[in-house]
This record gives sequence, C-alpha cells and structure tokens, in this order.
Amino acid sequence: MTENWKNEAWADDIWYRGKVTRRRLIGWGAGAVGAAMLVPAPWRAAFGAAKPYKVGSEQPLSGAGAAGGKTAVVGLQMAADRINANGGINGRPVELVIVDDESSPAVARQKTVKMINDDDIDVHVGGFLSNICLACMPVWQDAKIVNMITVCLDTTLTTSACNRYSFRLHDYAPAQAVAFAPTLVKMAKKWHIAFADYSWGQSTRDAYANEIKKNGGEVVGTTGIPLGTADMAPFLSKISGDFDGLFAIFFGKDGVTLANQAYDMGLSKKYKFAGDGSISESTNLIAIGNKLDGFTAINRYIPVFDGALNTPYLHHFFDEAKKRLAKVDPSGPLPDKYVQSNYEALNAMKIAMEKCKFDSRDDTMKLIEALEGLEVKESDDFPQGDKTLRKEDHQAFIREFIFTIGNGTYHLQEIVPKEKTYVPPACKFQAA
Repeated sequence: MTENWKNEAWADDIWYRGKVTRRRLIGWGAGAVGAAMLVPAPWRAAFGAAKPYKVGSEQPLSGAGAAGGKTAVVGLQMAADRINANGGINGRPVELVIVDDESSPAVARQKTVKMINDDDIDVHVGGFLSNICLACMPVWQDAKIVNMITVCLDTTLTTSACNRYSFRLHDYAPAQAVAFAPTLVKMAKKWHIAFADYSWGQSTRDAYANEIKKNGGEVVGTTGIPLGTADMAPFLSKISGDFDGLFAIFFGKDGVTLANQAYDMGLSKKYKFAGDGSISESTNLIAIGNKLDGFTAINRYIPVFDGALNTPYLHHFFDEAKKRLAKVDPSGPLPDKYVQSNYEALNAMKIAMEKCKFDSRDDTMKLIEALEGLEVKESDDFPQGDKTLRKEDHQAFIREFIFTIGNGTYHLQEIVPKEKTYVPPACKFQAA
C-alpha cells in the first residue's frame, strides 16, 4: 500500500496530504494544502485554522496507465492551486489525497477503502482506467461519497452500471460516436475496428459499430488486442478483407504500439485510418513522430487555437499546464484531455459544494442534488467549453473536436456542438 510515486522527481512540485517540505510558489498559487503544519506560510494567513476539505483521487501513477495518470494529477493540482488562491471552498482550503492504483482494479479497491476509512476524505475526484472505475463505483456508493469520474470513458458507467453517487463531467463513447460517425461514413463505407480488449475498448467498439450502421456504413470485422501487448503484429497481421477504413481504439503505450506497428506493416497506408483521440494525445505523438500523419480522430480537447478555440481561457489553461507538464516530463508534452478533465471536474465540484453549503460527508445527498443538472459556461474554470451534467444519468454533454494529424501535430477539421452529441439516457439509479 506504499505510495512510491511520492519519491519520484516529478512529484517534487506536487502538494498532497503528508508532504512536509515547502515548495516554491508558482503559477496560480501555492499547492493544495492540508493541516496547518503542511500549509506554506502564505496559506496560514489566508485560512488560519480552517479545516480543509479532503479531496481523494485515485490515479494510475504506475503500470499501464502511468503516463496519463501523471498528467491527470497536474490537472487536479492546477485546480486546487487556483481554488486555494481564490479563498478556497466556503472559506476552507482544498487538500488533495492522491493514491496510486498501480493500474490494478484490486489495488484500487484496497486504496479506495483506505481513503474512505483512514484518510476520511469528503469527496472523490479521479478515476482513469475504466475497469478500475467500474470496480470502485460500488465502494463509493456503499460509503455514500460523491465520486466525480475524471477520465474513464466506459459506456456502462453512466448506463447499466450507473448509481446516484457517481458523476462524469466529460464525454463518453456513445456521444463521441454520434458526433464522429457521419464523418467516418464519408471517409469509408466499410470499416474494421481494432480495439483495446477491456471494458472501455469493448463498449467503445459497440458504440461506433452502432452509429456507423445508423449512418449507412458497415463494420465488417473487429480485432481485440489485450492491454499491454508489446508486439501487436500477430493480431494486426490477421486484419484483412473487404473494407476501406481501419478504426483504432487504444490509449497510452498501447496507442503508441498500435500506431507504430500499423504504419510499419502498411495498414495505416492501405486503409483510411481513424480512431479515438486517445491514440494521438501529445505524450504519444512525441513517441510516434510522423507515423500517425493522416490519422483522423475525435477528442474533447486538443492543444490548438484555431478559430473558435482561440480563446483567452484556452490560452491561460494551455500556458499553465504546459509549464507544469515540463516538470513531469522533460520532453515537454503539450496539455491533454487528462489534464483538462481533472482540472474541470474539481472546479465543478467546487461550484456544487458552495451551492449546497457542503460541510462534510453528512451532506452527500445535498451535494448530489447540487450536481444534478449542473450547467457550466466556458470560462477560465471550464476552458473546454459549456457543459450540461444531465440529471437522469449524471452524464455530461460537451462539444467535440474532429481533427487530422499532419507533420506530427493537430489540424482542426470540425467542432461538433454539444447539442449534436446527445444520446438518450439509459440509466436506472439504484436506491440512494
């Protein structure tokens, strides 16, 4: 149950519960603060003896999801810093309680229980790998703690597996498929889908197969590849048949492996190549280089300032995130959706906690009611754009960005407004 990530160089600039060394104040303010003895001097004057809100966050800081987990923490830290620099929440500071789930559902459940019982957290803002989110959702429900999911995209989280205590402020596969399928069918009528063979990849495969068919196209075959497969050639070599487009659903190191090996085997040249934007996150582009050129994808955030994306909010977010990411990864990746969604999720939690005058876990139901139906507008707190957090299933709807990769960077093709991403709710809440 150790937290080895705390000893890594990238964590030197992160404030979390139990950290006792002082750090230089940068960006929007001091780090997330805890008990008085942990608070840098400026915060003692600002908050005095005010009891901090403990915000738990389970993230993959080692294992298959580590690269994304570390950028996710950057987003949380940015939000906590900004909140504390502006008076906290209800006059109280935010303290981050970060744990490494080691990309393992079993470990995640153990550490979730620890955050609940030993750390006595007030709310949870986190969750990266969908199989881990699914494993931990019942634990949050049993403990009656609000769980704001920050990365997981599995469809069932807000459909068949939904519960009253969990929310998702970002998109999910059905909404992305509704937004992207018309473009895909214009590119090619017949598709083969290659996917990461676990809960997220499987549910995303199903969402795209359904929407491609609705738009007059066809999915003629699928290929599942287990997480962490270092050599995908045995799987990719079996992809053949009568189709014109190859659609890929991968992330992290697996996304790098897929992109590189599909290029080397000629698949991404032979077929129209498209997929989930997770493949082309900025940390991956550094490792893939120009081998992903021509790839068409969809994502909720891309680090460009074309047209309607040339806003002061996105510039502020980009500049601050890029500076902090350089401390995590010296190669200098650009901000990604993992930073964005964690940053915005904590900001949304702040709004709801203030709205219901949240004090402790005894007020969980009031916090749930404050989050249900929450609407936020594009701003420094929500640079990605307007959002609606639907009451019926706790699923948010947001605008989407369709883009191509050329010369190793992003080229925006279309902005799909959130109103064109709606999917009917398919959730029956379990009793609260």
